[in-house]
Amino acid sequence: MLEIMSSLNFGRLLVILQPLLSLQVLASVPECATTPPTVNLGYAQYQGAVDIGTNSTSFLGIRYAASPVGNLRWAAPQPPPTLSGVQDATSAPNECYQAPTGNSLTNPLRTMYRRAVIESEDCLFLSVYTPGHKVTPVESGGLPVLVWIHGGGYISGAERPYNGTDLIVESGHSLIVVTIQYRLGLFGFLAGEAVKHGGTLNAGLLDQNYALQWVQTHIATFGGDPTKVSIWGISAGGGSVLQHVVAHGGNTHPPLFRAAITSSTFLPSQYNYSDRIPELLYNEVVAGTNCTSSPDTLSCLRAADLSTLEYLNNEINRNGFYGTFTFVPVVDGAFIMERPTVTLARGKVNGEALYAVTSSHEGNIFVNQTTTLNISQYLSTLFPNMQASQVAEALPLYQGLGTNVDQANYVMGESIFVCPTYYLLEAFGGKAWKGEFAVLPGYHGQDKKYYFTSATSAFITAFSNSFLAMAISLNPSDKYNASDVTPAQWNAWASGYTEMLFNVTSSGEPNIYTYTTATALLNRCAYWRSVTENTGQ
Repeated sequence: MLEIMSSLNFGRLLVILQPLLSLQVLASVPECATTPPTVNLGYAQYQGAVDIGTNSTSFLGIRYAASPVGNLRWAAPQPPPTLSGVQDATSAPNECYQAPTGNSLTNPLRTMYRRAVIESEDCLFLSVYTPGHKVTPVESGGLPVLVWIHGGGYISGAERPYNGTDLIVESGHSLIVVTIQYRLGLFGFLAGEAVKHGGTLNAGLLDQNYALQWVQTHIATFGGDPTKVSIWGISAGGGSVLQHVVAHGGNTHPPLFRAAITSSTFLPSQYNYSDRIPELLYNEVVAGTNCTSSPDTLSCLRAADLSTLEYLNNEINRNGFYGTFTFVPVVDGAFIMERPTVTLARGKVNGEALYAVTSSHEGNIFVNQTTTLNISQYLSTLFPNMQASQVAEALPLYQGLGTNVDQANYVMGESIFVCPTYYLLEAFGGKAWKGEFAVLPGYHGQDKKYYFTSATSAFITAFSNSFLAMAISLNPSDKYNASDVTPAQWNAWASGYTEMLFNVTSSGEPNIYTYTTATALLNRCAYWRSVTENTGQ
């Protein structure tokens, strides 16, 4: 009888405990037990990874073009090969070959990106980040897509440091993020007549363009809407956005994006592909590889030892003027049909709307803070094709702006970053908004840490919301977070030169307000626009 009673009591106990035991079993299942989704791109299948903590899925290192080696060095990107089986997409890809900034004693961009990672010519990869644990293809009505183009002066950088999951979480799981890589330095931006006739100019930009075409073709497989693509980048990434805005004379068909977002738009001297400076650089590479006597110097370069090219990539960039970048886009007559400022002055742009942000001290990290050059000498060195009369015209504009070093900081920041941003704003007219990042010290690139972050604060919410709102609804003033403290009255820049300033108080509280662009700054930008034929912009 006692045995029967004990059996009955144990049975009742099991009934009571079973739900709790089930919960315990579920709790003990490791996160990786969630089956990662697989996508079929036609040429390959990729299996990603699920992040339960952020409720997102990532596909890292998807090949979007063939490896640009051998005869594909300095050639236009080609379709990726067909791969059998399921490819693992859980590790960051190889980075493209990197190089340092010109003659920099302390190089912030170099230290920002150089890590113990593999660099390779085989680097044309992208990564896709999606909300949720499942990936469902759509025929229409998918999520907005934000494509991130890394910076680094066109000579360094990679997609590895940028975790698209951060943006997904910040957006409330309202968009898909794509991060891309492209050829850099002499591998991506070698120019000259020989490259024009035997290869392709602006290979790095064409890589980006090819990645954007990939997005148009494949993003619906991940649940994205190819008609709602925004492109965003910082520094050379922002400069790349500008290049795509003016590509094909501002008339790219079919369109590859609807919104352009730039942080610290970078527009250095962009010479014609056959101008003196691009040809000098090409000849320096030819000489450094012992290809001078070859009847076909480009074919000789394609057969050159990789270690020699890597050495030249580093040395030529390092020997450039302090804070400058040697291998950058050129006017090629096809993809970039004319100097970018000419296309912008015509009001010819790709994209429907623009959101642009600059930092309060863009130039400082690119200027030797112990330089003994006066402002006239600095101008002539930074822009070697400027005439003496043009240099003289600039001097009164910068008098009263501090020491020679202070003036050089302003010249570098305004001529290459700030003023090109205003040219973009003018070109987009009533569908362009301007922001100013002013958190001390307000140096170039400092704002990036507020974009890709898992940290939370009232300032981060407000600042990041402006970019994500632009990607989602084409208006940075729209609010997708109830705690966003950005003032509601934020007009397009053209309607009164209104900018939104993003700053914090000494106690770290948001200090965000609108102000009007300074007339003196706009006058200096008008000067820089008047000499763009000589600055090569």
